[in-house]
Amino acid sequence: MATITELKSALRETLEARGVLGQLKARIRAEVFSALDDESTPRPPLSHENLLINELIREYLQFNKYQYTASVLTAESGQPEVPLDREFVASELNVTEDSSAKAVPLLYGLLHHFLSSKEEHKGKLFLRGSATVPSQEPRGHRNAES
Repeated sequence: MATITELKSALRETLEARGVLGQLKARIRAEVFSALDDESTPRPPLSHENLLINELIREYLQFNKYQYTASVLTAESGQPEVPLDREFVASELNVTEDSSAKAVPLLYGLLHHFLSSKEEHKGKLFLRGSATVPSQEPRGHRNAES
């Protein structure tokens, strides 16, 4: 007869093999975050750039079946519950896609573009910070001059 320890081990292995254990852990984390999230604490306004970045990340997460991670991102960031239209996001990023590119998240196409252009240009892309990205100061903290 199998011992309790053997049964636990077999159950754990079965759940891991089916991918259920990871989903359960992610679901628990999402529920704990949801329970602890203080909705009365004001969040900084969602800038246009953050809205687009969050949407790229959400599309990637959903494509890879990371639903619970996507739900935490949406809740924590203040991203609208309804995803932005892909064509809108592509237009905002000045991206044109062929039909095969639409089968994967925009983030994959952007990464592919930069990885392939690295060899074409043999140089580095110069990036500048954006003036519209909010301060990285923790919520609720103000500097002494405020």
